[in-house]
Amino acid sequence: MFEQQHFQLHGHHNQLTVKMNNTVKRREMKKPKEEEKLQVMDLSGMSLDSLPKSSLHLALVSKLDLSNNNLKNIPESLTARLLNLEMLDVHSNQLKSLPNSIGCLSKLQVLNVSANFIESLPATIENCRALEELNVNFNELSMLPDTIGFELIKLKKLSVNSNKLVFLPSSTSHLTALKVLDARLNCLRSLPDNLENLINLETLNVSQNFQYLESLPYSIGLLLSLVELDISYNSIKTLPDSIGCLQKLQKLSVEGNPLSSPPPEVVEQGLHVVKEYMCHKMNSGNKVSTKKRWWMVKCGTFNGHNRSGKHTEHRGFGMLQYQPMNGLATPGFMGKLSPLRLFSPRRSFN
Repeated sequence: MFEQQHFQLHGHHNQLTVKMNNTVKRREMKKPKEEEKLQVMDLSGMSLDSLPKSSLHLALVSKLDLSNNNLKNIPESLTARLLNLEMLDVHSNQLKSLPNSIGCLSKLQVLNVSANFIESLPATIENCRALEELNVNFNELSMLPDTIGFELIKLKKLSVNSNKLVFLPSSTSHLTALKVLDARLNCLRSLPDNLENLINLETLNVSQNFQYLESLPYSIGLLLSLVELDISYNSIKTLPDSIGCLQKLQKLSVEGNPLSSPPPEVVEQGLHVVKEYMCHKMNSGNKVSTKKRWWMVKCGTFNGHNRSGKHTEHRGFGMLQYQPMNGLATPGFMGKLSPLRLFSPRRSFN
């Protein structure tokens, strides 16, 4: 059962009324404990230039919404006192930085600082080890803290789209709980090499890095939980053969890239054919480099033979089955090379 009470916050020229959600104990309790009275503080959309002084016990606040104001900074003393805060929303303000004391928010689970002017995140954000969702979209970030992935081990969603990121730190690959990574509309030159540690990643969006992103790491084929991959509107010419290992992949968006491998006529036939093509390419050829062979073994797509000549299978990895593509040179297939089909706008398929 919930009830609402009103608390007064006094600013310089006006009086603000803030509604708080209060949890009420069972009837047999004569007086609810103080820590159960205050849970949510909503100061959103009030055109605030600065935060008013408050007599409230900030250690009792679990959710603080300061979004859609004109705030230019958050006082160090404020975040230092929000010891039980689980959600902080400051999106759509005029912040250029976050206070170092944000590292005091050890219980913080959701942080939304999107649509500001933040140029860098304080290194102390790594102390927010309960963080599950971080939204820094639409800011001025040129980099993320180098060791961010080593500490935020519970992070499930990382949204950094519409910034100026040139690369993602290598520690990003240690975010083993991560399910969604959105890094579109940046200036990414590359992705970390060791992506295989992102064992729970389901959605990866690195689209619209335009002329900057020219290739993908081979390890992208070991994102075995990946369901959706968007690499559209980059400068990628060749997809890694390891794409054929992504058995759970249901959507692949590649439009806006000068792809030559797989060729456009393969792309047009859909995701299943693309995976078959990449898997076939991975297994083809008499000479396979040691590095490529290692990847093929890890992906479970390499069929090897032991010294006795007997066929062996690599256990522990699901074998990706594929059928050879027949009729590549038939008139019907070559007809798909017409300009109308090659430059069709559709390059996203399920």
